[in-house]
Amino acid sequence: MTRAEADRASRDASLVLAMTLPGDTVLYLLLPLHAAVFGVSLAEAGLLLAANRLVRILGYGWVARGYEVFGPRRACVVAVLAAACATTGYAVLPGVWWLLPARLLWGLAFAAMNIATQALATAEPTGASRRSGASRGIIAAGPMIGLLAGAVLAEVAGPRVVFLCLGAVSLLGLVFAWRLPDGEAVRLSAGGPRFALPRSLDVWSFVQGFALDGLFVLGLAFLAAQAMPEGAALAAGGALAARYLAEVLLGPPAGRLAERFGAARVLLVVTLASAAGLAVIGAGWLWVGSLMVVGLRGLLQPLPAPVAASRAPPEERVAALARMATWRDIGAGIGPLAAGILLPLVPAVFLYLGAAAVLVASSLHALRR
Repeated sequence: MTRAEADRASRDASLVLAMTLPGDTVLYLLLPLHAAVFGVSLAEAGLLLAANRLVRILGYGWVARGYEVFGPRRACVVAVLAAACATTGYAVLPGVWWLLPARLLWGLAFAAMNIATQALATAEPTGASRRSGASRGIIAAGPMIGLLAGAVLAEVAGPRVVFLCLGAVSLLGLVFAWRLPDGEAVRLSAGGPRFALPRSLDVWSFVQGFALDGLFVLGLAFLAAQAMPEGAALAAGGALAARYLAEVLLGPPAGRLAERFGAARVLLVVTLASAAGLAVIGAGWLWVGSLMVVGLRGLLQPLPAPVAASRAPPEERVAALARMATWRDIGAGIGPLAAGILLPLVPAVFLYLGAAAVLVASSLHALRR
């Protein structure tokens, strides 16, 4: 694959995910705030938010093998259709046992699209960090707009109407999925197991998923509802949308910084600063700490894939990416479960300061080289 071909394929795969991802990110906002409307408890909401990641822990290998057989175009077309069905299901299905299959379907669909974005961005080593940064900027635009629009629409028409609209928007991803390559040049090589004992970077990925993708996101909605019962959806939605705005604005510069100074070095600095943001939340400054975390996420998101790809032999590149993604999903799947159970029982200061300390330790172990 030439550099120009890799640029175009990475861009199209990113647009596919940008169209479909709002159906997932908006659920993280609205489900904890409107759990009763969906017929679930807060603990069941945590289970549902974790389910899409938990199924990927088991399903990444199967999805990757399907991607190898069918190629990016057909894999992503199927994934878009599955994502649209899942998102529409959030609008019409009642209770945890009906919503759970929709979450599992979404998890497998995301796995295919996530493999496509990372594999195509790193298919050509030259410019991989730059493409990864541009990819995150494109992908983040969808959730950013979806969170803001979804928060407003939920206040006016209720949360279920939001997911009917997002299900329709997901289908726009078919346009870009059909433009993806469908040939041997971009097929993945198995390169080893998708699930294996964690290496140091995988441990970091697990902790990052637990703290920044799981505990932080569910905890933000929970703490916002306590801090300001009126308008909590708009406040939390604005904070989460700022996270994706940060990715839109800072993802491409982060990729360029990684090209210049090294992805691992930049990732270490950003992760330590993110841990400081969690500590600020634990100390009681919810919105200051939240803005720190969501802003730094814009710099962080493009960096792990180039780090993992650069440390692996060429024949093991995809396996390393899949293994890191799997351990991140384990952490991010456990995070909402732990938050849903512990936040009503344990003072937030202990949860957030503890998460910050573990994130610092794992970052220094994995990235200080």
